[in-house]
Amino acid sequence: MYTLSGNGQLIVWKSKLELSELEPWKGEEESNEEAFDDESEGNEEREESDDNNEENVWQVKRKRSKPAEKAKQLNFQKVAKHWLKDAFGAGSGDNTNSRLTNCDFHKKSRILVTGFSNGSFLLHEMPEFNFIHSLNISDQEIMSVAFNPLGDWIAFGCGGIGQLLVWEWQSQTYVLKQQGHYHNINAIDYSNDGQNIVSGGDDGKVKVWNTSTGFCFVTFNEHTSAVTAARFHAKGNAVVSASLDGTVRAFDLTRYRNFRTFTSPRPVQFTSLALDPSSEVVAAGAQDQFDIFLWSMKTGHLLDVLSAHQGPVSGLDFSLVGSVLVSSSWDKTTRVWNIYDNKGARESFLLPSDAMAVTFRPDGTQFAVSTLSTQILFFDPNSGAQQGSIEGKMDVGYTVRETDKVSAKKLAFGRCFMSLCYSADGSCILAGGISRFICLYHVQQQILIRRFEVSINLSYDGTRDFLNWRKMTQWGNVALVDKGDGDEDVAAVSLPGVKKGDLSSRHFKPELRVTSVRFSPTGEMWAAATTEGLLIYSLNSALCFDPYELDPSITPERVRAALDQQEWSTALMLAVRLNEEPLIEEVVEKTPTAHVELVLRSIPIFYVERLIEFFGYQIEKSAHLQFYMIWCQKAFYVRGTELKSHRKSILPALTHLQRHLVKKYSDLSKICESSKYTVAYLLAVGKMEKVNVEERAVTMKDAELEESEGSASSVASDDDDGDDDDDDDDSSMNVDDNEGMLIRDEDPSDSD
Repeated sequence: MYTLSGNGQLIVWKSKLELSELEPWKGEEESNEEAFDDESEGNEEREESDDNNEENVWQVKRKRSKPAEKAKQLNFQKVAKHWLKDAFGAGSGDNTNSRLTNCDFHKKSRILVTGFSNGSFLLHEMPEFNFIHSLNISDQEIMSVAFNPLGDWIAFGCGGIGQLLVWEWQSQTYVLKQQGHYHNINAIDYSNDGQNIVSGGDDGKVKVWNTSTGFCFVTFNEHTSAVTAARFHAKGNAVVSASLDGTVRAFDLTRYRNFRTFTSPRPVQFTSLALDPSSEVVAAGAQDQFDIFLWSMKTGHLLDVLSAHQGPVSGLDFSLVGSVLVSSSWDKTTRVWNIYDNKGARESFLLPSDAMAVTFRPDGTQFAVSTLSTQILFFDPNSGAQQGSIEGKMDVGYTVRETDKVSAKKLAFGRCFMSLCYSADGSCILAGGISRFICLYHVQQQILIRRFEVSINLSYDGTRDFLNWRKMTQWGNVALVDKGDGDEDVAAVSLPGVKKGDLSSRHFKPELRVTSVRFSPTGEMWAAATTEGLLIYSLNSALCFDPYELDPSITPERVRAALDQQEWSTALMLAVRLNEEPLIEEVVEKTPTAHVELVLRSIPIFYVERLIEFFGYQIEKSAHLQFYMIWCQKAFYVRGTELKSHRKSILPALTHLQRHLVKKYSDLSKICESSKYTVAYLLAVGKMEKVNVEERAVTMKDAELEESEGSASSVASDDDDGDDDDDDDDSSMNVDDNEGMLIRDEDPSDSD
């Protein structure tokens, strides 16, 4: 067993008992029951002996229960004592004053990792206490340490700066390194495909996040003060940010560098930012000079200065149709500008109170303004008429702070919406501000659809609904009492540079609020920048039953019957009207590829729009990528003109499809890039093997030819030898015959 103390002392303990000698603990009731069972068994044995030995009853003695054996106590003996800070060395400076904050031990590899308040960690092999290595990963204290199940990765968390690290200790390399904003986030914005999101905070950093993985893949630190606004370029390859340091900077997402810096003739603090639809013109509003500055993105030159407001410019936004710019200010006005005409503001609207935010509808036919009196006003930029208003005083909720002296209802005047954003189709508007609630309104009906509560964490200020009367005394609120040296029961406030004392006496509770809200262009999610961090809400459409023109005759059985009869268009329309994703998938995948174009021509345009949205989801998760790509290609080729006329309603579905296509392309390109050289190597090996096989075939063929020629020559020589032998035999036979004939000829003469 190992024990560690905050001063870095490690003690190794050894148990006096082996693991096999340990017994589970038994309570008093169990021990009493066992004693009763022993006594009853003893009585039964005594009765049996009395029955068997009646005549020797006096010799039978009562069986006494044996005294309980004394339980072995579990004791530990100190084996070794080590100091972790010895690994830092004598010349490590402030490392000797650090304290141990967290540790973890991996049993299988016997590795001990310890984290300290100075951002350093140590690795030791136990029980020999062999030092492996150490590393300083941050200036803040390490608040959490954990091993993965295999023991080769170590995760570190530093809450002071929002940092997460995963360290591979064997190769001494980073596996993952993520860091969020360690101050409040002030501005966020989505890219046009909804794949990335940019954020800017009080720490002066601009971060770009991937909405699918949730990881930050680039951070820009060029700003020297708080970032107040951030926007994506129309092409998605750059981001633009405005800051209180008096600069507006453009960052390249391809080379990860600051390629353009915009400044004003006199130093000002920028609080609002907007880009025109082509991202060729950059507009920024000032807080102290009350002007709007226009720059060219290509040249970086100052184009114009719009001066009409008499208060800080709180919001800017461009219309996606035309070159119309709308601005809001604390002077209780909102103005509509035409940036290509040097005639000043085209229209000015007087508001009941200070304007806090302004945003254009995606189709450019309407813009909304939020005021300090918790109102949302809707105007037509062409006619200048007010189209409606929403009263949100009851929707922001009543909350009290820790230092408030009155009830929440009397403090409602300080609540307002600081950020507005239309949905992708323009039917809804999202509002968030100095409240723990985010409100979603329907624009046409001007009613509250839903209210989202950001957090219920009581460590933040502004989360309580009622005043805590326990902190109210006859001298006032206890939270307002300054804790100083005069109180005996309260610890003294630590002075700068003091290492000992109450380090937590100087603290404050951050107030929970929403600084920015943005809808994704795909329409399926939205994000909010809050005191608690960057929150992303997604629409789970799989849990919703949303049929279209449904009647009792439309059933899954009827859809499958149409499929069996090969009525592809009828089956597809019925499945879309029923709007069940598995059923649509079944119909689409059973439709032959040769009939896709005919099916798309025969169904109404509304069903094509629904199918494009369905294709976006299927391309993300289905393995039949090429099959669904054929459907998309045929749909745009056959019904492209009609889809263009319905671009306003189909824009979220197209953006959703584009997002998943880009994501799939990125994933496949990485796989192809990583396996390109492997495939080239395999092809080269295959060619070499083919050449070797051909060479071996040629060699074997030559050998067979040589062997066949050699066998043929040997056969020919054998044939020649056989002919000679036959000739000899024939000649000998002839001689013998001649001799015989001669003998036979001589016999008669002799006889004669």
